[in-house]
Amino acid sequence: MTFRIAVVQPITHPVDRAEDNVADAERFIARAASEGAQFVCFPETYPGPWRMPAAFDPTPRIAAAAARHGVNAVYGTIEPISHNEGTAHNLICMAYADGREPARYRRTHPNGPWIYTGGEWWEFQYVPGNEFPVFDTAQGKVGMAMCSEVYMPEVTRALALRGAELIFMPAGTDKRKLWATWRNLIWSRAIENLAVVVTTQNLFNHAERGLAMVATPEEIVFESTAAGFFTVEVSLDRAREMRASNDGIASARDYGAKQGVLGPQWQRPELRTIMYPQK
Repeated sequence: MTFRIAVVQPITHPVDRAEDNVADAERFIARAASEGAQFVCFPETYPGPWRMPAAFDPTPRIAAAAARHGVNAVYGTIEPISHNEGTAHNLICMAYADGREPARYRRTHPNGPWIYTGGEWWEFQYVPGNEFPVFDTAQGKVGMAMCSEVYMPEVTRALALRGAELIFMPAGTDKRKLWATWRNLIWSRAIENLAVVVTTQNLFNHAERGLAMVATPEEIVFESTAAGFFTVEVSLDRAREMRASNDGIASARDYGAKQGVLGPQWQRPELRTIMYPQK
């Protein structure tokens, strides 16, 4: 079964006008529906806010638009913890097409506090989460992570071991010298987890280089460095087949990635305490 994902790599409004992104996001959701998409993916912290104290909450409007148009909308925001201390979780959320309460993933890595303070864009005291939830949709089981968690393979592995087949990893801003390794790792997370992985990022002008991608275990099916709205047709059938089968002598003739890497042919849970020695 195929379905469509709208990948949005927007020209994002500046931080002091972040709430303007909400109206743009609503229009993108409507466009996604008009183009037959079942999902739309926005960047990290899009539509915002980027700073504490949080000046607005985009969730009611995004959730209403997703339900109105029948599209699952993956978006970014922050979850305030303490107004006085400026603490917050960084969230990737999914507003459901059927109007359910939006799903939430609180960024888990790295340890806090981190780079979300003292820079050009974000300004809040980041507090990491501790859970790896996965979420059911009509198309398949969804996991969410974000941005440079792509450098922590344990994050997407935790999602995949919980059944996530479609993993959204929206990112923040221009990757600069990290761009090539970041691109490599998005595909790597798809290969090692036999999942479809989706990413995109904010652009603040057309001179910046984006990183919008949809990767399957065997190929990158879409990528663009430009700002824009892109609709990509995907299927989970091949990834499911590869999860359900085992690697064999003849596998390299038919498969572009190793089969069964989440299953007992490859996984050895009894070694995990050895892999992560306690000091």
